[in-house]
Amino acid sequence: MLERTVLEHLQNDHTLTDKLEEEGVPLTLGQRMADRIATFGGSWTFIGLFFGVLLLWIGLNAWVFANRGFDPYPFILLNLLLSCIAALQAPVIMMSQNRQEEKDRQRAKNDYMINLKSELEIRMLHEKLDHLIMHQQQDLLEIQGIQVEMMNDILNRFESPGIPAK
Repeated sequence: MLERTVLEHLQNDHTLTDKLEEEGVPLTLGQRMADRIATFGGSWTFIGLFFGVLLLWIGLNAWVFANRGFDPYPFILLNLLLSCIAALQAPVIMMSQNRQEEKDRQRAKNDYMINLKSELEIRMLHEKLDHLIMHQQQDLLEIQGIQVEMMNDILNRFESPGIPAK
């Protein structure tokens, strides 16, 4: 399939990159959200904010409310929230990674097609160069033969009886 596409583009003298740009599929709302969440969830901003919220939660419950706040010392509610965040964040990140993996697979196919077309075009150029060199050598041999004949004619004129040779 990929080879056929490359050969068609090679025969029609089209570039493959034009075809690659046309294949943009619009993303669904869920895919866009998964990408945004994965991008934010894997950033230093998220880590800093998350660390700040944890310190604020622990500080409020342990010191400000003197362990009598809405989530006293073993911080069971905090553990529950962290578990829920991890349980929801992991599948969303995996969805985004699966989409990225599909993009990478498509890029690898595109790279393969471009490399294959380049290889075929280079082979064709080599054949053309070999053809030109071979014909150029034949032409040079013919010209050299004509030049040798002309030199022989010139020498014969100088050696003829009417003209003395030096």
